[in-house]
Amino acid sequence: MAIINAGLVDIQSLDTTILVSLKYATTDNFMQKNVYGSLKKAYLQKEVAESLVIAQNYLKSIDSSLTLFIYDAVRPRSVQQYMWDYLEMPIAKKVKFVSNPKNGSIHNYGSAVDLTIASINGEALDMGAKYDEIEQIAYPRLEKQFLASGKLTTTQVENRKLLRKVMKHANFTGISTEWWHFNRYSRTVAKSKYKIIE
Repeated sequence: MAIINAGLVDIQSLDTTILVSLKYATTDNFMQKNVYGSLKKAYLQKEVAESLVIAQNYLKSIDSSLTLFIYDAVRPRSVQQYMWDYLEMPIAKKVKFVSNPKNGSIHNYGSAVDLTIASINGEALDMGAKYDEIEQIAYPRLEKQFLASGKLTTTQVENRKLLRKVMKHANFTGISTEWWHFNRYSRTVAKSKYKIIE
């Protein structure tokens, strides 16, 4: 398997308490199609996976009844291309949601992860916008605005802040348009360290 041959690891081989349900291996995604086939495990570069374990341990130290819950990890570029072609919208809006496969997404290098926080029985915390939400309600940079207008609650924003706090602790960086997406490395650094999974 190309993913394993490239040195990526199954996150649950490092920490069995991290929950995984790859959204693109189900029909519960914006394409309403399983585009991952038999890929069910969350694979990341080893250093990235180790950082995620640090985030999980930090979350557990804050609240032992909570856990990280992964929706997406490494994403082959062939899937990235399919997603890019599927979305029919102006390029300016599209790039806020899916990286252009020509440039390579940080997911394609196994250096980005999409995730939420859940109870240990798998019930995800309310983030005020579902995973894969294309609308601006999902944008971290607009949270204050949506909180002021009542479209987001204090609890929803606090849940997002907790996710950002634990991910930042492990050297992950969020983005301004998706509450669920975190990069361990920039595209430039990921490109210098790793090969794209095609």
